[in-house]
Amino acid sequence: MDFRYTEDQLSIQSVARDFAQKRIAPVAADFDASGEFPLENIREMGQLGLMGIEVPTEYGGAGMDPIAYVLAMIEIAAADGAHSVIMSVNNSLYCNGILKFGSEAQKQKYVRAIAEGKDIGAFALTEPQSGSDATAMRCRAVKQADGSFIINGKKSWITSGPVAKYIVLFAMSDPAKGAKGVTAFLVDTAKAGFHCGKTEPKLGIRASATCEIEFTDYHASADEVLGAEGEGFKIAMGVLDAGRIGIASQAIGIARAAYEATLDYVKERKAFGVPIGSFQMTQSKIADMKCKLEASTLLTLRAAFAKGETEKNGGRFGTEAACAKLVSSEAAMWITHQAVQIHGGMGYSKEMPLERYFRDAKITEIYEGTSEIQRLVIARNETGLR
Repeated sequence: MDFRYTEDQLSIQSVARDFAQKRIAPVAADFDASGEFPLENIREMGQLGLMGIEVPTEYGGAGMDPIAYVLAMIEIAAADGAHSVIMSVNNSLYCNGILKFGSEAQKQKYVRAIAEGKDIGAFALTEPQSGSDATAMRCRAVKQADGSFIINGKKSWITSGPVAKYIVLFAMSDPAKGAKGVTAFLVDTAKAGFHCGKTEPKLGIRASATCEIEFTDYHASADEVLGAEGEGFKIAMGVLDAGRIGIASQAIGIARAAYEATLDYVKERKAFGVPIGSFQMTQSKIADMKCKLEASTLLTLRAAFAKGETEKNGGRFGTEAACAKLVSSEAAMWITHQAVQIHGGMGYSKEMPLERYFRDAKITEIYEGTSEIQRLVIARNETGLR
């Protein structure tokens, strides 16, 4: 692994940092309070190439690599977790899956407008009764004589669901086959039979717009099947490997923002006549925060590097992605917790962003595979046992 960044990687990092600090950071608290979806900012991010970083230029993207994606994601997340998860879903879960498994016609139709930020993409796997156990899904796709499908069922916790133009949907087309009976579809939310349900009142990442979606006799034509019939579960698991790198990057950005705010605070805040940063207990916390942040960053860059190598040479990067996501998300939760503690009463107040960082960090331990699932993935890959 080469630790030197390329000019392109540094360029997209700089673009992301500049936009994050000038356009996102000043309004992040307002969006968090209102829960309003930051549509204008997302469209501008698309124009800057941030909504399709790894998407080839012929499909409207920036045509960059996984390392560039990580660097840009960290910068956006350091300003606001909600903006970063919208960016992550567009890049990792939506565009990545279509680029890997879609036909040329599907890439042209479903990727370009999303990568350019003109429209929003979403990913629908989770259901009310099935989160980690994706094979227990009840959403059904019944094949018709002409090769089309009629879809009925409900999905939950769909990031960007209320505003998405297209959604990558997973439904059970042959229940008798279990995981091999799941098929992936490309859903147009403007078509009859698609309905948005309630918007979730979340603890954190409040501006990212999360809702239930429901299908009532939704008609999906044969050319709206992503990949082959019955390959949905394989597609979902492969896409989630990439998605975990995005969430690891999000966690790093949130943790970095909390750490940097804490560094400034311990130099300025005084107790007993000296800066609190001179107290050994505070210094111990600072040292541990720094180590966890650095370890998370290196693991995530390694996972991104492995993804890039896999795309060139084949293979899997699931273990690297799971390690990055597990360590980064738990580090983010720990670092933001310590940041609030060091700030004391001010850390608990909405006058400062620390409490928002704390709330936003928690979800990184849950979505795209809980910490418990990451441990299962890592252990099973290491032992070969199921």
